[in-house]
Amino acid sequence: MADDNYDYDLIVIGAGPGGYVAAIRAAQLGLKTACVESRETLGGTCLNVGCIPSKAMLHASELYNEAASGALAKLGVKIDKMSLDLETMHGQRRDAVKGLTGGIEFLFKKNKVEWIKGHAAFTSANAIEVAGKSYTADNFIIATGSSVTPLPGVEVDNAKGIVVDSTGALELPKVPDHLVVIGGGVIGLELGSVWRRLGAKVTVVEYLDQILPGMDGDVRKEANKIFKKQGFEFKLSTKVTGVQVKGKKATLTVEPAAGGASETIEADCVLVSIGRRPNTDGLALDKAGLTVNKRGQIDIDHEFGTSVPGIWAVGDVVPGPMLAHKAEDEGIACAEYVAGLTGIINHDVIPSVVYTWPEIAGVGLTEEAAKAKGEIKVGKFPMMANSRAKTNHEPDGFVKVISDAATDRVLGVWCIASVAGTMIAEAALAMEFGATSEDIAYTCHAHPTHSEALKEAAMAVQGKPIHM
Repeated sequence: MADDNYDYDLIVIGAGPGGYVAAIRAAQLGLKTACVESRETLGGTCLNVGCIPSKAMLHASELYNEAASGALAKLGVKIDKMSLDLETMHGQRRDAVKGLTGGIEFLFKKNKVEWIKGHAAFTSANAIEVAGKSYTADNFIIATGSSVTPLPGVEVDNAKGIVVDSTGALELPKVPDHLVVIGGGVIGLELGSVWRRLGAKVTVVEYLDQILPGMDGDVRKEANKIFKKQGFEFKLSTKVTGVQVKGKKATLTVEPAAGGASETIEADCVLVSIGRRPNTDGLALDKAGLTVNKRGQIDIDHEFGTSVPGIWAVGDVVPGPMLAHKAEDEGIACAEYVAGLTGIINHDVIPSVVYTWPEIAGVGLTEEAAKAKGEIKVGKFPMMANSRAKTNHEPDGFVKVISDAATDRVLGVWCIASVAGTMIAEAALAMEFGATSEDIAYTCHAHPTHSEALKEAAMAVQGKPIHM
């Protein structure tokens, strides 16, 4: 299918969730495909230093905490002696990453996707250079992802392990006495909770007046309460003006976001997690005729096409939430457009999950955003009244269903529960099918399961839950 003038039908730049999925899908559709990746392993940030290794540490630290906090003893599981073997905990994390990155390499071979190793830079709209060699293609998909946003005046050095970013926070060789997290978003709270459970004192400094920006207001308030109960300390409406490292300690200077007297906080470790920014440096986009917008992103049309025909873009490098599953779905849809088919992704129904304990998840509109668009009805149900949460000793959280007052169509679902990340899939599916709250309320849910709370919250939209 390759145009005789070009080496490939498609070259994908980047092998993260957006890029490797796009490359495999394109190859399945018969396109001669290559994928450029500079890391030693495939899978991008998500698989190597992000979603996957952090979940391995979150899960292991949850189990440690269950035993260490006496929660298991209350269930009659008595452990006379226990200790933390941090090196083994890190080992299982590395094994999980190794298995999954190797799996993508296998999928590339199976689907005949060629891996070009190195950094790509455009030399024209139809050619790139990688490691001194030129490659041409009919189409390019830019899927270079994002990297940690730096904080001015704060120097990250993961090797030293004192001022770290999310990558360094996964690799700490010992549990810090005091960890300060700059940024009260998803990544800071997840990694903060790993080290909190393993024994660190954790202080979260957030510029805004509440944690978890962008999430539903009720969820943000409730999450704050739950994390405080777990021992997190929050300094909200606070900005960090500098971090000084002396020996093995860091001193942070902070002041009220609105301005005011500054104070200092001493820490063994500082995690900088104020967000992520698109990776476009070094691509020489100008040589392909491309520019980035004010936020450093590549603007695209509804078919993922950039302003240059034959160059497409997906994932963290384009507008929208920076989520691995959003990048994957865009990667598949984009590959289908490149192959001349129609790709489908509904950007209104992209779930987001925070993998703390309990988990926090949402899909669709927040109550605030829904209200701004028109009349709504809201149903809420507390996990405390859910049988399975009760038997599992997981009383924290709630499920909230937001629907259109006139049509009853579900506009958003938000939940805090131990398995919220799994529960939200049902809500996303319901919304994808245009369900009403009544549709969910009249769907039989197995008893006793956490998911019954979603059914009850949907019943509460009509004002008639059974169990409260």
